[in-house]
Amino acid sequence: AMRAHSTCAPVQEQACCALISITAGTGAQSDARAQAAVVALPQIIDAMRVHSNNAAMQGWACRALCSITAGTDAKGRARRRAAAKADALPLIVEAMRLHSANAEVQARASRALRTITASDRPRWFARR
Repeated sequence: AMRAHSTCAPVQEQACCALISITAGTGAQSDARAQAAVVALPQIIDAMRVHSNNAAMQGWACRALCSITAGTDAKGRARRRAAAKADALPLIVEAMRLHSANAEVQARASRALRTITASDRPRWFARR
């Protein structure tokens, strides 16, 4: 649906919501669903580009990116790398810039940045 209706913001928003629902939860089942959803990263990125002025779309896309890239195991790290490689980070920053007055976009984008750039070890630990 995201590819076929790329210019329709409501379809993109609902698709992001569906991805969030699919990847919700914790444990092996959630991880497997997130791993399967990683193929949607290019469509989420395209939706963010096409609908950059749509605050709701940007918020849902950021939330979907969080859901897909969550996880501290090797698969989670691979999903975070895939999102970064797909140019998610500059688009998240752009969403924050374009929607600086929208608290919801700011919160969701901040969480997406934090999730995608997460390290497996706290910084204080890495310095030792």
